[in-house]
Amino acid sequence: MRCWHGLADALLELERELRALELWSAQAPAPAALASSEPFCVDTLAFELWLQWVFLPRMAQIIESDGLVPPGCHIQPMGEEAFAHLGRRGHGLLATLGRIDRQAAKLASAAP
Repeated sequence: MRCWHGLADALLELERELRALELWSAQAPAPAALASSEPFCVDTLAFELWLQWVFLPRMAQIIESDGLVPPGCHIQPMGEEAFAHLGRRGHGLLATLGRIDRQAAKLASAAP
């Protein structure tokens, strides 16, 4: 069994950062918006909504089932583009996305 603590902590930090920046939504997107086949649901969701309603639940499910982590999340580059408008206020959020990328890569490379 792999050690999920680093990734789980980074995912909790992501939620805290999104809430602190008031990017957390109380209302779920429409089911059709969540069903997009595009990467990050770029055609139907803002990136912060994708993080909240798609990425975080999927990662929680992977952790709970001791499943396989995708070999490359690469969410930090998308975050750099999506959150550029935040300027310095977004530095913590981007650092957290980078931490998630690194933790996921480490777990993926350690998979049996």
